[in-house]
Amino acid sequence: MISAAATGFFTAFSLILAIGAQNAFVLRQGLLRAHVFWLALLCALSDALLIAAGVAGVGAVVGLYPGLPRLMALGGAAFLAAYGALRFRAAWRGDYAMVLSGQSAGLWPTLAAGAAFTWLNPHVYLDTLGLIGAISTQYQPVAQKLAFAGAAMASSFTFFFGLGYGARVLAPVMRSPRAWQIFDVIVGAVMWAIAASLLSGALQENI
Repeated sequence: MISAAATGFFTAFSLILAIGAQNAFVLRQGLLRAHVFWLALLCALSDALLIAAGVAGVGAVVGLYPGLPRLMALGGAAFLAAYGALRFRAAWRGDYAMVLSGQSAGLWPTLAAGAAFTWLNPHVYLDTLGLIGAISTQYQPVAQKLAFAGAAMASSFTFFFGLGYGARVLAPVMRSPRAWQIFDVIVGAVMWAIAASLLSGALQENI
C-alpha cells in the first residue's frame, strides 16, 4: 500500500507541477493574497473528483463521445485567449493601484474563473481520467487502489495550497507596477501559448 500511495502522490504532483493556466491563476491570487483558501480548495476538490472518476474507470465513457474533447478544446482555447488578452491589456495600461493595495475581484468571480481554468482545460481530463486512471489499473486489490487514489488527491491539495500560500514569498518582489506588468505579460503569453496549442490540436483532429 505504501508503494501504491507513493506512486499516486508523485504521479499526480508531477502532472500538475508545470506552470499552466490554472497554476498561473492560483499564483496570481496568492500574490494578491485574495481568496486563496477557497480558490485552492476549489482546484484541489475538482482534481480529487476527476481523480476519483479516473480511478473508477469513468474515463472510458469519453470514448463513447469522440467529439467531446474537441469541443472542450475549442471552448478552453477561447477562454484562455480572452483571459490572456485581459492580462496584456492590464500590462499595457499599467494601472496597478488596486493590485498594489491588495484589491482583487470578488470571491464568486474568482471562483468562477478558477472553475473555468480547471474544467475547460482538456489536459486535466487526459491527466486524471486518462493517465492516472490507467496507472491505477495495476493495483487490483481495492485497498491498494484506494491508497493510490487517496495519495493522488492529497498531492493535489498539497500543491494548490502550497502554491497559493507560498506565493507570498514573492510578495516583496511584486511591490512595483513594473513587476506586475512583467508578470501579467508572462501570464498572458502562457495563456495564449496554451490556447494556441489547444486550437492547433482541435484543428488537426478535424483534418
